Amino acid sequence: MNTWPGTIKDLFRLFLKLGFTAFGGPAVHIAMLRRETVERLQWFTEEQFLDLTGAASLVPGPTSTELAILIGKQRAGWKGLLVAGLCFILPAVVITGIIAWLYKLYGTSPNLQQYIYGIKPAIIVVIISALYPLAKKSLKSIELAIIGIAALILCLFGFNQLYILFGSGFMALALTAIKNKGTTVCILPLTLLQIPTSSVISLTNTRLFFTFLKIGAILYGSGYVLFAFLDSEFVQTGFLTHQQLLDAIVVGQFTPGPVFSSVTFVGYQISGLQGAILGTIAIFLPAFLFIALLGNLILKLRNSKLFSSFLDAVNIASIAIILSVCYDLGKNSITDWRAIVIAVTACVIVVLFRKLNSAWIILGGALLGYLLNFI
Repeated sequence: MNTWPGTIKDLFRLFLKLGFTAFGGPAVHIAMLRRETVERLQWFTEEQFLDLTGAASLVPGPTSTELAILIGKQRAGWKGLLVAGLCFILPAVVITGIIAWLYKLYGTSPNLQQYIYGIKPAIIVVIISALYPLAKKSLKSIELAIIGIAALILCLFGFNQLYILFGSGFMALALTAIKNKGTTVCILPLTLLQIPTSSVISLTNTRLFFTFLKIGAILYGSGYVLFAFLDSEFVQTGFLTHQQLLDAIVVGQFTPGPVFSSVTFVGYQISGLQGAILGTIAIFLPAFLFIALLGNLILKLRNSKLFSSFLDAVNIASIAIILSVCYDLGKNSITDWRAIVIAVTACVIVVLFRKLNSAWIILGGALLGYLLNFI
C-alpha cells in the first residue's frame, strides 16, 4: 500500500469540503471526486480512477461513499480509509440530524405542510428522472429487460423486495453459467435473512440497528434503492408513514454528501436521538468493512463475467423496485389538479434543464405548492 507525506491532512481537507458541498446524488459525487483526485490533485490516472469506481460499485452499499473510502485507503491505508469516509459522511449526518429534530417539533404545522404538499410530486419526478440514465445503462440485453419487467410485476404484487433483488441476480447468474458451461460458479455470500419486523408490536433499538445493518449489507444499485427498502421495512410494517418517507427523501436530496444520511432522519423519527445514531452507524458500517476487507479483491473480481452478470441483474431489479415505490407514492401524492400541475412543471424543468441540481427542483415544487394553495 503506497502512502504519501501529508496525505492524511490532504484527505481531511478534501473530503470535509466535499462533505459540505457535494449536492446532487451519487453520480454528481463521483464526478466531483474525479475532478478533484484526477484533474486537480492528480492522485490517480483516468484508468486508475475507473478501476476504483468499478470496484466500489461491486459491493453493496452507497457507491460514492465507498469510492471515497476506497480512495482514502489507496492513499493512506487504514487511517486514510477512516478519515476520508468519516469526513465525507459526518457533515450530512449532522445536518440531517438537526433537520430531523426540527421536523419532530414543527413537521406537522399547517404552514410547513403547504410546502411539503408541493414537494411530494416534485420528488417523484426527480427520482424517475434520475432512474432514466441508470435504466439506459443497465439494459444491456433482452434477458435483463425481461428480468426487469418480471421484477417490476412482482414488486407491484407485493413480493418481498429482498428476494426479488437476489432472485434476479441468481437468475442471471444461472443463465450466464449455462452459456459458459465450463465456468465454475463462484460468488461472495451476500444474502442475509430478513428480520421479521412486522411480527413484533414495537421496534426496539436493537432491531432497528440490525434492520439498517442488513440494508447496508445487501443494498445494490442507486442510492434511491434505500427508499424502497425503507418502504418495505418501515412503512409497510407501520413504523413510518408515507409522508415521513417522502420527507426523508427530501432531506436526502437537500443535504450534501451521501443520500444514505436519510437514515439519520428516519432513525430519529422512529426512536429519537438513539435511533438516529444507531441507524446511521448501522447503515454505513458495512461500507467501511467491505472496503477494508475486500478492497483489493474487488478490483480483481470486476473482470469476472459471472459476478458482473449478477450485478447487472441486481441493478435492473433495483430500478424496478424504485419504480414500484414511485407508483405507490404517486397514488398517495398526486391526487388533485394542483399536484398534477406541480408534477408536469417538474417534468418540463427536468427535460429542459438536465444539469440543474435536483435540490432546486424540490425547492421549486415546495414554492409552487405554497402558491397554488391560495387558488
